[in-house]
Amino acid sequence: MNRRHARPLLALLAAAIIALPAACGGGADTATIATDGNYHPFNFVNDRGEIDGLERELGDELCRRADLTCEWVVSEWETMIPDLVAGEFDVILAGMSITAEREESIDFSEAYYPPTPSVYLARAGSGDEAVEGTIGVTANTIYSDYFTELGRPFVSIEASTDVADALLAGDVDAALVDHGYGVQKLAEHEGRLEIVGPAVLLDRGLGMGIRKGSDLKERLDEALASMKADGSLNALIRTWVGADASIFE
Repeated sequence: MNRRHARPLLALLAAAIIALPAACGGGADTATIATDGNYHPFNFVNDRGEIDGLERELGDELCRRADLTCEWVVSEWETMIPDLVAGEFDVILAGMSITAEREESIDFSEAYYPPTPSVYLARAGSGDEAVEGTIGVTANTIYSDYFTELGRPFVSIEASTDVADALLAGDVDAALVDHGYGVQKLAEHEGRLEIVGPAVLLDRGLGMGIRKGSDLKERLDEALASMKADGSLNALIRTWVGADASIFE
């Protein structure tokens, strides 16, 4: 996936956030969960300096159901996969799309946000022709990979910049983003943005990144399956993303 906001804030807060215990059951096993705190509504740092968002709530509940004692850390998006492989933390929960390329390095849990075509955002009134203009995408994401493979020029937006802000500032004409992010940004900037052009399916949903061979995959998958079965995952998605969010059938 895609992303980000408020990196300067994160730099100041990272040390304070480095270990935030999740409200888990009293199990003997522990896990450290990494996020980047910069992808609202999936993960962000709130006004109290705490990691918040859909993924924070999801991770805490999964840890409780899996009988894990969990801590949260803020990590840089660009280095998350190599840092996971190196053992810096145990789980990535940061709006990461499940792709075959990433599966060469790490395992993924089952999807916690369903596969949904990505959408182009543009300024309101731009129309579908915005897709033929200057395209912006967040660097080091499936979107930058997609346009690189197409051989189409694009503006690389740094992880510290909100893609919606780049659109509203006129830096780019359209931006390809994941559906959940797009829906939330339409609500946040009501009347200022619109979805244009074709939808593009690029992944198999969002999943938690886990080191290959780790037994955390089975435990987290079982906890995730229980949330899907009782409807609590869909309820959580709707709470954070909105009524138009993609949910599991």
